[in-house]
Amino acid sequence: RGVVDVRATVEGIQSGRLAARDVFRNAEGLLPSKPAAYYREFVHPTPGVSGAGPQRIVAGQGGQLYYTPDHYRTFIPLN
Repeated sequence: RGVVDVRATVEGIQSGRLAARDVFRNAEGLLPSKPAAYYREFVHPTPGVSGAGPQRIVAGQGGQLYYTPDHYRTFIPLN
């Protein structure tokens, strides 16, 4: 709820400082269909939650970025 500032996570992804957690397989089919291993997932810290929490940024090899606040139930395009 409210405003979520993903700038630091996006900057970490784009600069290569932040390592991907895993390949995002898009099994739900909510993102555009692409070849296997096209998307990578990155954790966006969730205040008050220990561990990874539900927030992620998914990055495509073509530079696409998507934010999911709810562990892949919904996606918000960032570019």
